[in-house]
Order: sequence, then structure tokens, then C-alpha cells
Amino acid sequence: MIGAGVPQDWTTHMIGHELTALHGLDHGQTLAIVLPSTLSIRRDRKWQKLLQYAERVWNIVDGSEEERVELAIAKTREFFESVGVPTRLSNYGLGLDTIPVIVERLEQRGYVALGEHQDINPQTVEKILTLCA
Repeated sequence: MIGAGVPQDWTTHMIGHELTALHGLDHGQTLAIVLPSTLSIRRDRKWQKLLQYAERVWNIVDGSEEERVELAIAKTREFFESVGVPTRLSNYGLGLDTIPVIVERLEQRGYVALGEHQDINPQTVEKILTLCA
């Protein structure tokens, strides 16, 4: 119901499900790992929503748009860390070698056009996960 009529991006969840399946991380951990990097990689496509998020969630109203977007993403990562949920693959003993496995698994399932614009391809997933390292 809450998504009716609103573009939805389930990229973070789909990548997270693979982390859970492969490494046993819980869903909250996977979202904490993947979300900040997804926002960072997709900032151009999510610019207006990130500005809205910065203002409405973090009360960030000062600075340039670039500074507000960057700070909102940083505060997201800081929030997860502040409640004891690490935000890097390395925090869970995972390295870059898991990235091609996750990309391949997503491709096998046909998840090659993720995101609200269906423009997150396997190469973008690889970039997101690399930033998560």
C-alpha cells in the first residue's frame, strides 16, 4: 500500500538477499552495508530525493546541494554504525571476492535491470559492492 503510485527501488534488498544467502548476514546488516553505497553511486539519478531526504530526515538545510547530499549519505552510514550495525563488507570478514559471485547470482535470477528506472545493471551492482568493501 505505501508504495502505490511511487517509484520503488529494491536494489539494496536484492543485493542484500544475496549477502544473506551466501554469508548468513541478517537483512538489517545487508541493508546497512549496501544502502549508503547505493545512494552514493546513484546520487545523480536520486538527486532530488536525496535533497528531500537530507532535509526531512536529517534536517540538513545549509550548504550547497552537493554538500547536503554528501552529508545525508554520510549520516545514513553514521546512523547504522551508531546502533552497532557495521556498514562495510570487511567488517564482516568479507572481501572483494564475494562481488563476482553476487553479480553472477543476480544475473542467474534475471535481476539485470534493477532500480526504479530499471537501469542498475550487473556492472553498476559491481560498483556498488566495490564501494561497500
